[in-house]
Amino acid sequence: MSIDEISQPSNNEDGASQLDPTVPPSFPFTSSSNRLINDSTILQYKFFQMVQPQTYDSIENNSYIPSHDGKIGNDSSYNYYDCVAMDGNVSYLNVSCETILSYSIPLYGYCTPVLLLITLTANSLIVIVLSKRSMASPTNFVLMAMALCDLFTVLFPAPGLLYMYTFGNHYKPLSPLLVCYIWNALNEILPAMFHTASVWLTLALAVQRYIYVCHAPTARTWCTIPRVKNVIASICIAAFFHQSSRFFDKSYSLITIEWNGQETSVCHIETAEWVHEYISEDFYYTFYFSFRILFVHLAPCASLVALNVLLFRAMKQAQRTRDRLFKDNKKRECKRLRDSNCTTLMLIVVVTVFLIVEIPLGVITALHILSSLIYEFLDYYIANLFILFANFFLIVSYPINFAIYCGMSRQFRETFKEIFIKSRKQIGSKKECGSCKYSFVNQRTFTNETVL
Repeated sequence: MSIDEISQPSNNEDGASQLDPTVPPSFPFTSSSNRLINDSTILQYKFFQMVQPQTYDSIENNSYIPSHDGKIGNDSSYNYYDCVAMDGNVSYLNVSCETILSYSIPLYGYCTPVLLLITLTANSLIVIVLSKRSMASPTNFVLMAMALCDLFTVLFPAPGLLYMYTFGNHYKPLSPLLVCYIWNALNEILPAMFHTASVWLTLALAVQRYIYVCHAPTARTWCTIPRVKNVIASICIAAFFHQSSRFFDKSYSLITIEWNGQETSVCHIETAEWVHEYISEDFYYTFYFSFRILFVHLAPCASLVALNVLLFRAMKQAQRTRDRLFKDNKKRECKRLRDSNCTTLMLIVVVTVFLIVEIPLGVITALHILSSLIYEFLDYYIANLFILFANFFLIVSYPINFAIYCGMSRQFRETFKEIFIKSRKQIGSKKECGSCKYSFVNQRTFTNETVL
C-alpha cells in the first residue's frame, strides 16, 4: 500500500563529488543535512530515500542542467537515480532523488493513473452498493470503511504523481514553502494515515468474522452495528494520532541555488527544532518506526495469518456439519450454513490478497530497521527496487476487492444489478421473493452475517 526513506549525506572530502554506488552505503536513522526517514505506505516515492551519487559540474558552478535522456553531466553511468539534491553541503528537495526513475516513471507515471481511475470507479461502486439498506450489516460497514480508506490512500498522492511523473516535472526542485508542505502531506502523511487505518480495519474484519463463526453467542453482544461504527471511528482516530506528529517533524526553509543556469529558490528540509530540543532525532524515529513495524506491519499480518487459519478450519467443520444436515433433510439449517461459509470464504480471500501484498512491505521495513540499528547488511538499491514494485502491486490489489465481491457474493451482485441495471423485471422478481433473499434489519441489534 509506503514505507520509509533515509538520506545519506556525502562523505566526500571536498563535499562536491560522488558516492560510489558500488559500495553499500551506511543508513543511519538521522542526518543533519539531508532528509530523514520518511514514511508513507502507498503511492510513495520515498520508501527509503534513494542514495544518489552526487554529481557536480565545476564549470557550471554546481548548477544542475537536466538533459533530455535523464542523465546528468558525464557521470550518468554511476548515477542510477539521475538527480542532484545537494548544493555544496546543503540539501534541497528534488523528487528525482527519491526513486529509481527508469522504473518509477513507467510505473507511477503511466500505469498508476490508469489504476487510479479503476480504483476510483471500483471502490466508489463498492461504497454505493454496501451503503444500501438491504446490505446493512456489521461486516459490510467494515468493508465499506476499508474501501474508502484504500480509495483515499490512492487519491491523495494522485496530483503529485501526475505532475511529477506523468507530466515529467520530477527533475524540478520544489518551491515555494507551501508547495513543499503540501507535497509532504499529500505524498507521505495522508497516504500513510489511511493505509494504517485500512490495515487495522482488515484486522477488525477478521476478528469480527472469527467471533461470528467460532463464538456465535458473543457476536450478538459485541458485533452489533453501533459497536462496529464505534470501532471504525476509533481506528480512524488512532491512525490520525499515529501520523499526527509527522505534520510537524520537518522544518522547511527556502535557499537559493543556481539551477539550470539561473538562481532558483528551493526547499531545504531539516528536522523540526522541537524534535531536537525535547526528544532527539534518534529516539523519535526509532520509536516511530518501531511502533509502525510492530503495530502496523508485523502484529497485524501475523494475527491475520492466524485468524485465516482458524477461519478456514471453522469453515471446514461447518461444511461437514452442513453435509450431515443435508443427509438429514434439514434444508433451512443447511442453507444457513452454506451462506455463512460463502461469507467466510469471501473474507478469507480478501484477507489473503491483503497479506500477499502487505507482508513483503513489512519484511523489507523490518530488515531496514535491523540494518540501520544493528548491522549494515541491506543493499539499498535492491531494497528500493523491491519496495517500488511491492508498492505498485499494493495499488494493483485495491480494485481486486470489487471483483471478489462480485464473484463471491450473490447479494452484492443482485444489489449492484438493482442499482445500475435497473431492470424492472429483475426488480419486480426481487420484490416477489424478497423474503427469501433479504430481511430488513434493525440497525441497533442486527448481527446476522449470512446475507452477504
